[in-house]
Amino acid sequence: MKRLLSAISFFCATTVYAEECKMNLFIWSEYIDPEIVSEFEKSYNCKVTTDLYEDNESMLAKLDGGGKALYDIVVPSDYIITALRKKKLLAPLRKENIPNFKNIQDKFINPSYDPDNTYTVPYQWGTVGIYLRKKPGKEIEESWGILFDPKKQYGSFALMDSTRETLSAALKFLGQSVNSVDPKVLVQARDILIEAKSRAIGFEGGVGGKNKVLAKGVDVAVAYNGDSVRGMNEDAETYYFVPKEGGEMWVDNMAIPVDAPHRDIAEKFINYILDPKVGAKLSNFNQYATPNKESLQYIKPEDLNNKAIYPTPEVMAKLELLQDLGEKARMVDEIWTQVKSR
Repeated sequence: MKRLLSAISFFCATTVYAEECKMNLFIWSEYIDPEIVSEFEKSYNCKVTTDLYEDNESMLAKLDGGGKALYDIVVPSDYIITALRKKKLLAPLRKENIPNFKNIQDKFINPSYDPDNTYTVPYQWGTVGIYLRKKPGKEIEESWGILFDPKKQYGSFALMDSTRETLSAALKFLGQSVNSVDPKVLVQARDILIEAKSRAIGFEGGVGGKNKVLAKGVDVAVAYNGDSVRGMNEDAETYYFVPKEGGEMWVDNMAIPVDAPHRDIAEKFINYILDPKVGAKLSNFNQYATPNKESLQYIKPEDLNNKAIYPTPEVMAKLELLQDLGEKARMVDEIWTQVKSR
């Protein structure tokens, strides 16, 4: 009888675990291969629920408004992580549960926005630039000027509906750093964006802008490189570039909200993504660059040689990571509010 009771208890325990194993993923749209999620669910007998966002500011607001107790994994960009840490919205990672952390390239370890990778592990990295539809006989000047100089306007265009990314484009056009907090420079950038807005069809998320170019709804959009590369694969008449003035390089990261309801399985998910073949499958799907040194051997050769995914040293030298602006962020937010409201 004791053996029977033990067997029943074990069966019930494993059944309850199977029923209760859940993970809530909060991530950018079109940013993970559905097969990776399905394979993880099968491997860990775990149901993954996915919610989407289109910009870091919306994600931060959601976590700060109660999402820290709802989601298990979130994928923030570099500059927003400092704000997440200051608001105590992230849980420290238990590295002993993430042995595949050893696969991360050295240049992505111990970043300024998260010393010692206490809270984050890099997910993908890339650039922000211009995605456009080529016009027969029309030369493309690879400059932010095709948006911000009325005399050089290439055609109809959409601006990106994201504060720092769009402001960075205007700042680079002015020859300034993407992290400038000089009030005079920010006012100049504001005025450039307000003028450009008067000629644009409006603001779109990164994926939305790419889709409008594909649908021939606009000629040009500010977009992320991976979205654009996938668009180029769909339509050879489209093209992506980082403007000659330079632009933003970003690193997106996996993190666990401080009150995540399923922290153990979240760490298993992070470790799973850092598996060399899984990491390569991720980058081969979304066509962003991998920070995983062990995944590089499994990346499609044509992607490794694609300058839109892995920029040349000359382009890399013109790229900047966004930094947390601290109290100065309020000034940037006010500038953006003025851009959107005028």
